[in-house]
Amino acid sequence: MEEALELGEYLPQSFAAAHEQSYLDFLWSAFRTNYEAERYEFASLAFHLLYMSFVSFSIWQIRLARPKQFQMAMVGFRNEDEKGLMDCESPFKFYDALKESQIFRFLKLIGCTNHQVGEFAKFVRRRNRIAHPTGSVFFNDRAALDKEITEMMREVRNIEAHMQPVILELYRSFLISSSDEEEREYTDPEDEVTVNFVHANYMSAADLFVCKDFAIEELEGEELFEGVGVLHETLKSTYFGEDEGTAVA
Repeated sequence: MEEALELGEYLPQSFAAAHEQSYLDFLWSAFRTNYEAERYEFASLAFHLLYMSFVSFSIWQIRLARPKQFQMAMVGFRNEDEKGLMDCESPFKFYDALKESQIFRFLKLIGCTNHQVGEFAKFVRRRNRIAHPTGSVFFNDRAALDKEITEMMREVRNIEAHMQPVILELYRSFLISSSDEEEREYTDPEDEVTVNFVHANYMSAADLFVCKDFAIEELEGEELFEGVGVLHETLKSTYFGEDEGTAVA
């Protein structure tokens, strides 16, 4: 159970849309309830959906940071599916145009190999084995499910490691575009960080930890560098407080 809960560090800190927060809360509740009741088959289904949500948020970030490469990766898709993927307003809408196993192909845009993509996607095949009436129970005990969760969390950490350049690209772009207090959407830097960075990019605690250590000296040449510094300090104080080793939920 403890390792499963670690996945929360890789899921968004908060959501602009209440129904998305409710959905994740529902999945966590379903996982905990079934795990504690020893209904491991159903607990695995809930955890799988949490895992796929993490993947969806990562793909969303890739699309925002690297739209041209994202579009090129859709070669072979139907035109309406390409448009749907580029225009969708939520990571959960990707599946209107994609099968679960297809979404992993976009992880090649962050340097993942075909072998790694196959490792990430293998859990979809396993899920398919238990999501249909087969007459047998795949996860019979806690040890079997815990082993599956350990494997899934290893791949979550692997994906997150590959995502770090994308996270920093998004953060750098945000700091520059929002540095002008008079031009950005929110004058209050905390509101600007929360709405137009954390919410807009579906940032997790793990993502924010990467941003915390961003070397803003890289942006000293920017005309509004002082505003960049204000935003960066706001992110650190809002999401880390005095303890900069742990993001504040």
